[in-house]
Amino acid sequence: MSEILCEWLNEEVKLSRSVVPGSFSEEFSTGYLLGELLHKYGLQDDFNQFSQSRVANAKLNNFSRLEPTFHLLGVQFNENVAQDIMTGQHGAATKLLYELYIALEKKRKAKLTGLVMEAMRPAATAKLKSIESVLYRERLKTLTPHQADLQLQFEIKSKAIEDKIAHIRIAEQQKVQKLQEEQRAQDIEKHRIGRRRQNEIMARIQAAIIQIPKPPPSHTIKATEAKKLNKKREAEDTYKEIKKFEKSKLQETTLETTEQTATELLNIYSDDEYIRKIQKRLEEDTFAREQREKRRRKMLMEQLIAYETEEEAYQEEQLIYRLMRQSQQERRIAVQLMHVRHEKEVLKQNRIFREKQYEERRLKEFQEALDREAALAKQEKIDYEEQTIKERECHEKIAVERAQARYKKHYSICLEVVDQIIDLSTKVGEYRLLTNNRIPLKLMLDWKEFFFNGKPMYEQASIQPLPNDPSPEQLVELHKMNLLDEKDYGEYKSMTGEWCPTEENSIIKPPLNNNILGHVLRRLMEIFYPPKPKCSPPVFPPFPIKGCILGKLFSGKTTCVKFIEKVCNIQVLSVDTLVQEAIQAFLKNEMRGEHNVIPQEAESSGKQNELSIRAQLGAASQKLLKKGKSIPDELLIDILLEAINKTPPEKGWIVDGFPMTINQAKLFEKAYTGIDPEEKDANSGRLSLVTDPRAPNKSPVTSPAFDISVLLDVSDTVVLKRVANLKSKFPTTFNKDDNNQNSDAEILEEKIDLARDQVLHRISGFLDTWPKLEKWFSVHQNILVKINAETEESLVCEAVKEIIMEEIDKNQNRSKFFLRNYYKRVLIYLLPPNQKKKKKIKKSISLKSTLNSQS
Repeated sequence: MSEILCEWLNEEVKLSRSVVPGSFSEEFSTGYLLGELLHKYGLQDDFNQFSQSRVANAKLNNFSRLEPTFHLLGVQFNENVAQDIMTGQHGAATKLLYELYIALEKKRKAKLTGLVMEAMRPAATAKLKSIESVLYRERLKTLTPHQADLQLQFEIKSKAIEDKIAHIRIAEQQKVQKLQEEQRAQDIEKHRIGRRRQNEIMARIQAAIIQIPKPPPSHTIKATEAKKLNKKREAEDTYKEIKKFEKSKLQETTLETTEQTATELLNIYSDDEYIRKIQKRLEEDTFAREQREKRRRKMLMEQLIAYETEEEAYQEEQLIYRLMRQSQQERRIAVQLMHVRHEKEVLKQNRIFREKQYEERRLKEFQEALDREAALAKQEKIDYEEQTIKERECHEKIAVERAQARYKKHYSICLEVVDQIIDLSTKVGEYRLLTNNRIPLKLMLDWKEFFFNGKPMYEQASIQPLPNDPSPEQLVELHKMNLLDEKDYGEYKSMTGEWCPTEENSIIKPPLNNNILGHVLRRLMEIFYPPKPKCSPPVFPPFPIKGCILGKLFSGKTTCVKFIEKVCNIQVLSVDTLVQEAIQAFLKNEMRGEHNVIPQEAESSGKQNELSIRAQLGAASQKLLKKGKSIPDELLIDILLEAINKTPPEKGWIVDGFPMTINQAKLFEKAYTGIDPEEKDANSGRLSLVTDPRAPNKSPVTSPAFDISVLLDVSDTVVLKRVANLKSKFPTTFNKDDNNQNSDAEILEEKIDLARDQVLHRISGFLDTWPKLEKWFSVHQNILVKINAETEESLVCEAVKEIIMEEIDKNQNRSKFFLRNYYKRVLIYLLPPNQKKKKKIKKSISLKSTLNSQS
């Protein structure tokens, strides 16, 4: 197993240090290689805080950081295992590496990252593991000795070893000193004995009597006298040399002794042998004197060396004495410190025991709280699932009811149509049976009119004696009569049907228009039906884009709008946000034309005219909301138009989730363009046979208020799923926030709960109002674009962005075309009349050519 682990660590993982089978306990005792191993697998993000040092604090730091990762992998790891690995016990590191190898291989096969494993772990288990990590660190600190204690123990041991070494050295020095003293005493004794012998020898030499043998007799007197003279000369020369030598080398002997000796020697001895003896004796004396001087110098040097060694020994003794005295004091202080540390350890153990009891009690209470929370969470989950099931059943029930109502409506319409067809066919059959003839054209047209307007063919009640309070059947008959009258009047005006001229008179042209009669009729109609005064339409700058994004609740409208605001630089308008801003402007007393705030004294004065339009609208909204009423559509549109007025012309704007009803759409169209879509000409149904030439021209056709209307189409099931997912994701998103954001989280949670409670009503309301809105935007204005919002969020946002950008490009091209035509008209207006005619002729020719090419 060790070889497999070594191959895994060295070849696959490639640690910074190679590992051999016998070095597991030593290499992994610091925990650094374990952290590097987990960092290689992407599980130890704080590996840069690991230390390779072998001190206790570094080991404690490394194993404290390793414990959460081991628990995340499911490896059995506690303070005892950490202590065994730190102390280097045999087999502890190998066992841990084997378990770690199995866990990491499982993780690699499952392709899980550290974040995924952390997210998969339940919140309660993660919290309990964090508490266990804190307890593990405290226990590991108690089990691991402090670095200061280790250093103190090491210092005490080192001092004991140093004291022992010092005693051994002192003993050895004492032995060496004794041997040197004995050797010195022996040398001094030898020196004394040698000096005594030398003195005795010198005394013997000085006291000795030199016996010079008599010279042999000479044969002749002259020869003997010559020899004596020669010897005398030689003796004098020798004497001079000796005197010089004694003056230079020997100062102990006096001049008198030398002269006496010389005279005696000269007088007594005068032969060669005597001279040789004297020379030999002088040489011996000089040699002896040199040897004596050498011995004296050697003895002085030895005495000096002995004195220096004695001084050094004395200094060493003093130093050792002082060190010994200091070490004794340190021993006493160390004993006192150990006693104090022991007392502290006892207090610490007592405190740890008490804290352990408290911790056990807290853990027990915490576990009970966790159990209670788990039970409550489980119950809440069950309640939430039941509520979700009930909401789905309610939604399905509403959908079934809606489908049944739609079926009943279609069935009733079809039944009514079938009944009318049967009535018509029966009416036709009865008439032919009774008359045996064809049906007159006028009667058939009357029946068709009844059929097309959904009126019964047969007479329901008699209206000849019309009572004051007619019944519904009589009202139906009256309406039928009015329909026939209107039809006859239309035929009369258009000269069709019975009023169609005969073939003989078809060549006769109708009379020309009577302008006077037409003007009189127009004036009478204006007096009888006075026209309503038309207010001037509001003037808005030409925006690059004017649009709205519609859809069900949680269809992604706000997300798409925020994306477009960032990417396309378009102003986003939300009605709810604008109402809140208007109320805040009123509360801050926003001035007209400025966005500053007036003091409270001005508020008490009640100068409402000085407030801005937005503040006045906010005041009206707040007043209605305080009464518990909803804000009317007219007020909402005024707030929206005020925000549009403040929008920069170069940006454009998009409304989020507005309009929600057909009434809001029509009111906004009227307020923005100044044209009421429901307004009809009062005299349109009362056309005269003549026209007024001075009648006012109709207003030119204006573009609609919106350039584009985008519908994010999503099914009801997807909306319910998104609400459920949002509710389940909500706790995890706010558990990591600070305490300062609790209020915002609670507000958002309340909004989500409110939306979840109202989702079915909102969906049903949208389904009720959307068909009319769809007809308005698709048929009347032809600006509706549908997008499937059940796909990914990014794809939906990109699709909406492309639609908006295409519409912006169309508007820019359209504005360029209008500007070009405007400049052409201005130039034609400035030209002289002759050139104007030429321009008109060219224009008509170009129009004919274009029409021919198009045809």
